Amino acid sequence: MQQETRMRLLEAATAVRENAYVPYSRFKVGAAIRAASGAIYAGCNVENVAYPEGTCAEAGAIAAMVAAGETRIEEVLVIADSPLPVTPCGGCRQKIAEFAAPGVKVTMTTLEGNARSLTVAELLPGVFTQAHMERA
Repeated sequence: MQQETRMRLLEAATAVRENAYVPYSRFKVGAAIRAASGAIYAGCNVENVAYPEGTCAEAGAIAAMVAAGETRIEEVLVIADSPLPVTPCGGCRQKIAEFAAPGVKVTMTTLEGNARSLTVAELLPGVFTQAHMERA
């Protein structure tokens, strides 16, 4: 089941990556997340000439999940055409952490299949949470 789910994530991220709007960097990224329900949501990066007003693939996938009424991430996969697996940017790490438990796996892969998996906690140690805003 886990391998089947990973393949579904890979297929969704790979397909949506082709829709990326990247006229400036030409660096297409696709992301897919599995929500608590088992549904898969995908997103691609969308650039804007007024940097940094673009949207990352991970943020797009999270927005699709939330728009569908879900708020729990169970797994993430990110794919890009790079020699090394591309990690989510700092902002996306924080966005993922908002909806995922620290042990949720984030797999980063290249088009050639070079993959690396880390947990949310490994990607973002010292995550900022709602607890930081609470007063005793």
